Amino acid sequence: MINSIANFAIHKPIIGPQIGARESNTTTPREAAGEELLDAFSQAVVGAAEKVGPAVVNITVSRTARVRTRQGAIAPFEVTGNGSGLIIAPDGYILTNSHVAHDANRTEITLADGRSFPAQLVGDDPSTDLAVARISAIGLPTAQLGDSDSLKVGQLVIAIGNPYGFEFTVTTGVVSALGRSLRAQSGRLIENVIQTDAALNPGNSGGPLVDSRGRVVGINTAIIQGAQGICFAIPINTALWVVGMLIKEGKVTRGYLGISGHQRTIHASVVRYYRLPSNKGVAVVELEAGGPAQRAGLLRGDTVIAMDGSTVSSVDDMHRFLTRAPVGQPIRIRVLRGTEIVDFDVIPSTAPDAA
Repeated sequence: MINSIANFAIHKPIIGPQIGARESNTTTPREAAGEELLDAFSQAVVGAAEKVGPAVVNITVSRTARVRTRQGAIAPFEVTGNGSGLIIAPDGYILTNSHVAHDANRTEITLADGRSFPAQLVGDDPSTDLAVARISAIGLPTAQLGDSDSLKVGQLVIAIGNPYGFEFTVTTGVVSALGRSLRAQSGRLIENVIQTDAALNPGNSGGPLVDSRGRVVGINTAIIQGAQGICFAIPINTALWVVGMLIKEGKVTRGYLGISGHQRTIHASVVRYYRLPSNKGVAVVELEAGGPAQRAGLLRGDTVIAMDGSTVSSVDDMHRFLTRAPVGQPIRIRVLRGTEIVDFDVIPSTAPDAA
């Protein structure tokens, strides 16, 4: 190895000027094309970061935790954490994740210009992992919101946030998949989640996912621990619906039937006889005494197969329907009772987690 290096050093002055002359005077078409592509990519990322960056905030929260002492007593102590958020209105409304803002004793918002403000929680919705906070400030910069329904797999996206407290960090990636489902802390299913490989870390939660034109298409929410490049964001179209309810009412009101159930496979002969669109339904295991479903006449052992004409194949289908169903207005529930199909008019009440 030493001899090879020595030989290369001896011959380098002979070929060096020729190589240097070629590199300084000529650029191949392939190299030029590569430089142009890199410039276009860089310009897109820089432009998006400049548009959205001023509207991204750092969120610091403190919570009370409890630990058992050596003497067996339970002692409270304060823990702090960080997240990200997005200014959605110039008068101080900020969108973030529920798991960032929920149950915080104190919340402080730091703007991109360095100013800090105490924040009050307007409302949060653990079922979509979204929350809205507000600070006493006006004339704040906001970001342009996009249309998450128009996203394409492979599309460039940019994540902006504060991972591990490193403020206003920008990472890039692509939309890896669309239409994913993510289980919220409440147990409900979050639909149409965006999967991306843009690098996310603790502290990115609540920050925006942005397209190449600087339009916010999602709110970064979760990663899979131990995996590389598998990250998730709540679609901005979902966030807009939730934000409206949080600002207006401080909570998201969902319909409640008072049913506990699980997925059940329907016998093939029954599926063929009734020409059912699915061979699955939701078996009613328990009914809340005096709840909407029991009052309407549903019984244990019934199998729910449709709600207002929408096929029900799983508990998640029911949750999805009840998220949008108006409380207090009757819905038609179709069940399979034995081998007979029976319809009931049920009036959903307010879900206990929204009461």
